[in-house]
Amino acid sequence: MTNSDIADVLKLYADLSELHGGNPFKIKSFAAASFNIDKMPQALNLLDLAALEKVPGIGKTIAVVIDSLNKTETFPELQKLLEETPEGVLQIMKIKGIGPKKVALIWKELNIESVGELLYACKENRLSQIKGFGAKTQESIKKQIEFMFANAHKFHYAKAEEPAIELLKDLQEQVHELASFSGAIRRCCEILECIEFIVPYTDLESSISAIANIPFLSEIEIFDDLIEAKLGSYPVSIKLVPEENLYYQLFVETASEEHLKQLDVLPDENIEYNSEEEVYESIGLTYIEPELREGRNEILLAKSNQLPELIEYEDLRGPLHNHSQWSDGQNTIEEMALWCINKGYSYLGMADHSKAAFYAQGLSEEKVYAQQKEIDALNLKYPNFKIFKGIECDILNDGSLDYDNDVLKTFDYVVASVHSNLKMTEEKAMMRLLKAIENTYTSILGHPTGRLLLMREGYPINHKKIIDACAANGVHIEINANPYRLDLDWRYIDYAMEKGVMLSINPDAHELEGFLDMYFGTLVARKGRLTKEACLNCLETDDILKHFKK
Repeated sequence: MTNSDIADVLKLYADLSELHGGNPFKIKSFAAASFNIDKMPQALNLLDLAALEKVPGIGKTIAVVIDSLNKTETFPELQKLLEETPEGVLQIMKIKGIGPKKVALIWKELNIESVGELLYACKENRLSQIKGFGAKTQESIKKQIEFMFANAHKFHYAKAEEPAIELLKDLQEQVHELASFSGAIRRCCEILECIEFIVPYTDLESSISAIANIPFLSEIEIFDDLIEAKLGSYPVSIKLVPEENLYYQLFVETASEEHLKQLDVLPDENIEYNSEEEVYESIGLTYIEPELREGRNEILLAKSNQLPELIEYEDLRGPLHNHSQWSDGQNTIEEMALWCINKGYSYLGMADHSKAAFYAQGLSEEKVYAQQKEIDALNLKYPNFKIFKGIECDILNDGSLDYDNDVLKTFDYVVASVHSNLKMTEEKAMMRLLKAIENTYTSILGHPTGRLLLMREGYPINHKKIIDACAANGVHIEINANPYRLDLDWRYIDYAMEKGVMLSINPDAHELEGFLDMYFGTLVARKGRLTKEACLNCLETDDILKHFKK
């Protein structure tokens, strides 16, 4: 188990203990340990009990629990509470905005033991009648449940990609070397419902037999030339096609419905094509990359040979918007710089949290100046690499930034982001964002809607008005590359480029591994037709400095 996994289990135990009226001191102890462990750089799964007891902030009781988790992935007290808690109540505990005490009221006073029952109770106005709840809380819970149901059985591309690639390798090695992804995963959609494959065959029966024997797959069902199965918890669909029909079928199965609808004519399925390029050429179009096949005027661009050359992951020259140990990150600035140097990057942008983000150890003015002094020293130590002095500055409730101008002017750049009071009307959200965009010191607008994919809807904004304001004020917009955010949404990237607004693919890294999220940011940037020329952190050091100075 990773530190994050251990932290999640300890938090679950604390919540279940509170649900069942457990010892408040023990609850606080487990909750505090969960918070601390999630941010520890040291891997606790590599330590034995004696070593765990010596780790600051853990203590003997928690050490015994972690040792049990490392060995069995559970511990007796947790198992007892899980056995005493109905499965439906566990699901209710996952709803945002309902703490364990409120879940206990729902369970004990209304005898509700499932999310569906809770939604029905909200619709009947029963929840607002309980002490501690009100009409606003009831409406918020109702919306959260409807959001959960709408996103049920969906999963993040980033979570599924690694096991999907492993299965693809097996299909290529054991069935046919030209096996390929198809559907939404091949279009690099950020949210998936199924992992789809196309596998060519020369002998259908032997191909089916080979697939059925792949150990990763379970719950296998065979329907003529279609196999449905599970890859862990992910649903899988494998379509077998005659070898000579591969590229036509790959074209059809990869495209979205809208992409196919917008074609003037479909290719001839009776022709044996040698590539997908030939398929598009047969209907008078230049090749359209899989991630663009969404029915968003890519057909018109292909007709006139105006499709852009899409950005590549390798085009990025450095990560901006990153967090170090100065706020809530796990690594020192020097550790982060050395990682970037070893990867061949030209620069690193530090953007720790500002002081309003007290929960993330946001930087006071004194800490800002101390950090900048450290960055100056590191820039002298590594003269062929540049560390930029940035900040992720909170956009406050009235739209102002978190520091006064005397502090803001000391940064090379400022990422302005909303982190508080996220439940806003569009009018309120627009006021805050527009005022921040108009601030002279705002360089980049961070994660514009605050969304967390499949977990939290973003606050409502008028994307085009925000982009227009950024264009008018020379502000860049972040594509937050964390795979749970991917915000700005890719569907607005082309409009930003049209308005001359540069995008920045920012990892929002809180540890070294977080830098790799720029890969997922690049995938969705390509879906939005982003080019290298329109991406801020594809610029070389001198050129990006000029943008910051503007």
